[in-house]
Amino acid sequence: MPGNRSVPNRFSNSDPQVQLGNFPWYEMLWRTLRGDFKPLRSPDQGYAAFEAAWTLPVNHDALRQAPESPQVTWLGHVTVLLQVAGLNILMDPTLAEFAGPGGRVGARRRVKAPLTPAQLPRIDLVLISHNHYDHLCDATIRGLLAAGQAPRFIVPKGLKAWFDQRGISRVQELDWWESLDVADGIRVHFTPAQHWSRRTPWDTNASLWGGYCLEWHAVPAAPWRFLFPGDTGYSRDFQAIRQRIGRMDFVALPIGAYLPRDFMKPMHVNPADAVQMLLDLDAPLAMGVHWGTFMLTQEAFDQPPRDLAIALAERNLAPGHVWLMRHGETRAIPLPAANRIAA
Repeated sequence: MPGNRSVPNRFSNSDPQVQLGNFPWYEMLWRTLRGDFKPLRSPDQGYAAFEAAWTLPVNHDALRQAPESPQVTWLGHVTVLLQVAGLNILMDPTLAEFAGPGGRVGARRRVKAPLTPAQLPRIDLVLISHNHYDHLCDATIRGLLAAGQAPRFIVPKGLKAWFDQRGISRVQELDWWESLDVADGIRVHFTPAQHWSRRTPWDTNASLWGGYCLEWHAVPAAPWRFLFPGDTGYSRDFQAIRQRIGRMDFVALPIGAYLPRDFMKPMHVNPADAVQMLLDLDAPLAMGVHWGTFMLTQEAFDQPPRDLAIALAERNLAPGHVWLMRHGETRAIPLPAANRIAA
């Protein structure tokens, strides 16, 4: 059901039994005091050593090339730059020091952003999954525009008003299952996810949330599909995506921000759930995102890779099924033989 609205003027999840966002203030207070929203321990070797191990200098020459065959760069947390068919597509750009209002307060960034908005290559398209501060960053958007960029934005239903208030006009909203042709041979589908939205105490679930399937029709090959699912708990939505759109070739897979499970389970997958998502989507390859950047939840920064390794082994999948990239790292995504571009 597109943009399920079980409450007037508010969006809800495809499963009407899973309604999120209206958390009692007293619950949020005791969870904060208990330490639910920050790591319970530092990485084994400390944050400085973690940052050094998981950071790579950005290859700016590679980013400026705007290649035909797909390549992907992880810019920390969920910020992904996908380059395909000559287009540069930026997803959930969040490069500020804090995930919060103005990028000045909120969850602290413990691994420095690998570049600034001014250092990004030409950006043709920005995809926003939902309005939480660690996905929609005012400071990063302003920095992108201040650098002279004028990308097109695709956002969930109900979120265009946020951009209108800032004088940003090249914005289009999508509802679940709607699609848009953004360039010759490139189609973007807005896909459902199990989550919620809010930026103030008064706008809970007033805008939609979801993910994006980017479909590249490289004639004469079969479509190549990349899924950026956004924030999500595990649900049957991913089986529905496989059934309605098709098999995914590559997934930006969320693997972090999952503890404590009594609170996070409906809204954030853990690595075991993430592996099940891959199986539902029939995806042969993925990259891990939504981990190792901001102080958001209880698990340590170095815990998601360990839990992911266990989850993959339990399903008899190779460790390389999910890339664990370093902040700033760029990799070419291998194409299936039927999709390869002739040299």
